[in-house]
Amino acid sequence: MLPSALPGSASRAPAADAERADAFRRLFAARIAVLDGAMGSMIQTYKLAEADFRGSRFADHPHDLKGNNDLLCLTRPDVIEEIHRAYFAAGADIVETNTFSSTAIGMADYRCEPLVREINLAAVACARRAAAATEAATSGRRCFVAGAIGPLNRTLSMSPDVNRPDFRAVTWEQVVQAYTEQIEALLDGGVDALLVETIFDTLNAKAALFAIESVFDQRAAEARVPVLVSVTITDASGRTLSGQTIRAFYHSITHARPFCVGINCALGGAAMRPYVEELSQIAACYTSCYPNAGLPNAFGAYDETPEDMATVLGEFAAQGWVNLVGGCCGSTPAHIAAIAQAVRGRAPRMPPQAARALRLSGLEPLAIA
Repeated sequence: MLPSALPGSASRAPAADAERADAFRRLFAARIAVLDGAMGSMIQTYKLAEADFRGSRFADHPHDLKGNNDLLCLTRPDVIEEIHRAYFAAGADIVETNTFSSTAIGMADYRCEPLVREINLAAVACARRAAAATEAATSGRRCFVAGAIGPLNRTLSMSPDVNRPDFRAVTWEQVVQAYTEQIEALLDGGVDALLVETIFDTLNAKAALFAIESVFDQRAAEARVPVLVSVTITDASGRTLSGQTIRAFYHSITHARPFCVGINCALGGAAMRPYVEELSQIAACYTSCYPNAGLPNAFGAYDETPEDMATVLGEFAAQGWVNLVGGCCGSTPAHIAAIAQAVRGRAPRMPPQAARALRLSGLEPLAIA
């Protein structure tokens, strides 16, 4: 296990945590913030082999490990830290920890469930070292770390068996427990915010938000950090995979009082336009957009150039629709540098005051004034 005195770990003073959380909030009030880009796309550029994922420690592990990108926080932390540094150098204000699959449910595919806490702590440490190095190199620079919480590879809303629509591969209690273990480790590591992202099943997201609030309730008040939420619209239907429209989704999670809500993954920025615009009109919090670099081509690569992404996100910024921008699948530090330049000097979106109403949702929204 990693030592508790690991740089950026739980040994940090609560006052320092509170100061960073306050600085994080001030960033969003002052200007459009910039998130990093894809982690997986960058890892692929290193052409890592099975031996890189195993290292010496897991040489005898009984399951293939190549593809378990989160494990690299333990076996190749130099690679992960270098990627974080590249995104900060490109102009990102915030990097996400390399923990998209770092839950017991996600790690079960590689038989790595016992490593969940250690991986999350190591991931935060990689990002914190990169942030500290960047701040030290540039006077007055503030660099933040968001704990990435992915959607899981099992869903609470849908059956994996078309012949058994009532069947679920996982229970609510299992999902909450898996997220709780991850959230506790991310907070102990010293993240500045939590990001529940790439949401395709709102019930999974609600389990994550429930787990976050439960952990906050068990800790001192200063342990609370901003919570960001990002949903995935899967295609031109304008719905999540579990069937909700963007407005219905927002109604479903607004009780959690997110600091920021947005859209990421699945689509390129141009295809996200109507959903980003709608969300900007209804969200009584900050909004974000970090699209893919277009849709994958026949070879699984992404074709949108940095200029392509920057043009679209720059337009969203000019329209006053966003407070946070970045990139998802296929994006690189070059994409983030172009996006950061495109939104520089643009005023951040001002969240509207929501009229009092009873807001409900199923697949569709319902508001009763």
